[in-house]
Amino acid sequence: MTRSGLPFDDPEPPAPLPAPVRRVLSVGELTASLRTLVESEFHEVWVEGELSGARVWNTGHLYFTLKDAQAQLKGVMFRSTLRLLKFTPEDGAHVVARGRLSVYDPRGEYQLVCEQMEPRGLGALQLAYEQLRKRLAAEGLFDEARKRPLPALPRRIGIVTSRDGAALRDIIRVLRRRYPNAHLVIAPTRVQGDGAAAEIARALRLIGTVADVDVVIAGRGGGSIEDLWAFNEEVVARAIAACPVPVISAVGHETDVTIADFVADLRASTPSAAAEIVVARKDEFVGRIDTLHGRARSAMRATMQQWNTRLHYLEARPALAGLPGRLAFRQRHVSELSGALRVAASGALSTRRRRLDGLARTLDAHRPQERLARVRASLVALRARLDTVIRARQHAAQSRAREAAARLHALSPLAVLGRGYAVCWNDDRTALVRRADQLAPGDRVRVTLGQGDIGCEVRDVHDDARPGRS
Repeated sequence: MTRSGLPFDDPEPPAPLPAPVRRVLSVGELTASLRTLVESEFHEVWVEGELSGARVWNTGHLYFTLKDAQAQLKGVMFRSTLRLLKFTPEDGAHVVARGRLSVYDPRGEYQLVCEQMEPRGLGALQLAYEQLRKRLAAEGLFDEARKRPLPALPRRIGIVTSRDGAALRDIIRVLRRRYPNAHLVIAPTRVQGDGAAAEIARALRLIGTVADVDVVIAGRGGGSIEDLWAFNEEVVARAIAACPVPVISAVGHETDVTIADFVADLRASTPSAAAEIVVARKDEFVGRIDTLHGRARSAMRATMQQWNTRLHYLEARPALAGLPGRLAFRQRHVSELSGALRVAASGALSTRRRRLDGLARTLDAHRPQERLARVRASLVALRARLDTVIRARQHAAQSRAREAAARLHALSPLAVLGRGYAVCWNDDRTALVRRADQLAPGDRVRVTLGQGDIGCEVRDVHDDARPGRS
């Protein structure tokens, strides 16, 4: 209906549309948005293609390109993931890679961050095996010219295997039965799992330093390719090549072939077969000795038969008739002479022995040691007698001295003084006062007592010889 209500009037024009808002993004913002979109949409993808431009940079990361007939895709595998690969990525290899898509901002390129890679059609382990085999063969590690012969009769045998495995028990059982006098040197090691290859190489280096080891058996029992993979590692192959003595590789069963089998000086199908090979030369020696012994006995019997035939021929000749009788007579005569010689020799020997014994006794009697011993014994006896005489004379002299001392003491003035007597001297102690008339009142005298002396003055003098004194 028009504004006027008439059917042919102009319609009302529509309202104008708003102008679009223009949003301008920077290159970095657009790239970041694309990266978020790509990483959220393709967080895990599997991509198949041919490797091209595969190169490991000095950072340890692998950079490559996956391509087919229609397109190509840049990719990177970081060092931590690359070292877990069992094979080496090479140009031209058809592989299947798993990873996530991302955008490399500085270049604006999308790329595959690879987290797993395996060969298309051929397993990774098999490819790694073939790659290492070709590389070591090119270096000459498989050449027959460098293979060393096994010792004929090894005295000391080295064994590199697991301590708890059946391989060690099989080797010991065979060697005990076939070669019990062999000395075994065992270097136990792990034979499967992460780090087993490094342990095997270290055990080979250690056993190579043991003195007088003649041959080394390295191996294990059967298993899957993963179980046997330690013997396909390069470090084990180079340790076998560097071992100073011959090495027998005994890995798995008859159908199992490892890199170690190519490098070793000899391959054995099983550990038990390796032990049999080590002692095989012993059986050859024993068989050859038995053969030579039989030939020597046959030759000796033939020679004896020839000499017996010749002896019978000579005995049958007329000129030699009666020879046995004459020989018997000569033999008897020789026996009699031998008996007489023994008797004469025995008598002469007895006479010489008796004479020798007499001379020995005489010599013993005149030996300086014997004479010195007798003189020493005589001196000991004389010393004992002298000591006795000296002690007797000492006792006698001491007795006489004691008697003289007793008499001297009895006659000593000091003894008299000790009994209460005194000795009177003049004042200057130059003369004894024996009589009273030698003194006058007023004189001074010295009186010696039993202990000490005293000075005195004379007051009066009494002479017992005066008349009227009774």
